[in-house]
Amino acid sequence: MRFQQSWDDVAPEKVEEAVQRNLEATVLRALELGINHIETARGYGSSEMQLGWILPRLPREKMIVQTKVAPTADPEEFRRTFEQSMRYLKLDYVDLLSLHGINNAETLEWSIKKGGCLEVARELQKEGRCRHVGFSTHATNDLILKAIETDGFDYVNLHWYFVGELNWSSVLAARQRDMGVFIISPSDKGGMLYSPPSRLVELCAPFSPIIFNDLWCLSRPEVHTLSVGAAKPEDFDEHVRALENYESAVQEVTPIEARLRAEMERKLGAEWCAHWSEGLPAYVDLPGEVNLQEILRLWTYAKGLDLVEWGKMRYNLMGNAGHWFPGSNAGNANVQALQKALGDYRFAGRIGEVLQEAHTLMHTAPKKRLSEGG
Repeated sequence: MRFQQSWDDVAPEKVEEAVQRNLEATVLRALELGINHIETARGYGSSEMQLGWILPRLPREKMIVQTKVAPTADPEEFRRTFEQSMRYLKLDYVDLLSLHGINNAETLEWSIKKGGCLEVARELQKEGRCRHVGFSTHATNDLILKAIETDGFDYVNLHWYFVGELNWSSVLAARQRDMGVFIISPSDKGGMLYSPPSRLVELCAPFSPIIFNDLWCLSRPEVHTLSVGAAKPEDFDEHVRALENYESAVQEVTPIEARLRAEMERKLGAEWCAHWSEGLPAYVDLPGEVNLQEILRLWTYAKGLDLVEWGKMRYNLMGNAGHWFPGSNAGNANVQALQKALGDYRFAGRIGEVLQEAHTLMHTAPKKRLSEGG
């Protein structure tokens, strides 16, 4: 999603030769390294078209190609969009077809209702147009679990990494159903680890933060695939270095993880670090749809590990990216109403103080998702 010409569909002649050469070099470098899972989406602008200029020339049996199509109220629109993806990719089939962005109750309903988008995807599978059907999600954990528990999907693309552990029960539920587990953007959404703060670099030594996070994720047998999000061929290098320690991942990451958690406890207190997420309602159940789960997560790691720039990037998307980043930030939160709604939440009495500090620390100009030009 980071190496295409445009986030909008563009005429072929608008694609710059240098951009296409870089995309092709990145794909070829991946295959040379044994990285064979190529992921795109109909929502990634010119990505599918540009990939379609190289994929048909490569050994099909050596690639796992995934595209993603957003569920819609009209399942026939979903099918038409898939057909457009295939015309761009110039492939007879994709290995993996994701329903892209099951992020709220509405998109879940569009997917799983009788005659809905999931049924269309299964029809496409019977026709040989896709091998496996899954879904991608930025939803809260409770909704991800609902989607997994339908037993309708073969795999899931979700967020889970060191600075985002709230979806672990969904990972376990997927494992119990023999689903593939694909981790979305562990290096970018998982902390902007390609430009880490100096304190995080110190704490992760002798590894880089990227290598630590890769190994931390892959040390769990429940996790199968990490997306690299390469924008150029050399973006693979650090991730490949992580694999030198793959067989000893648990032993390697354990002391580093202990240092990171000790640093967070020093700054935030052991009680907060152990319990901040327990019993937090989802944003849809809170006054003003304040996304407390996300605000407190961002504040915890921004303050605890100096991940302030990452916190700003994520915080200012809130409320500005539709169901991809839903809920409100702390700017207009009604603290008294929130405290009442939180009931016996352990830190209800501190919520006003934490929200004010989070907003001061992380609020800048509102952001847009990359696909929306931000």
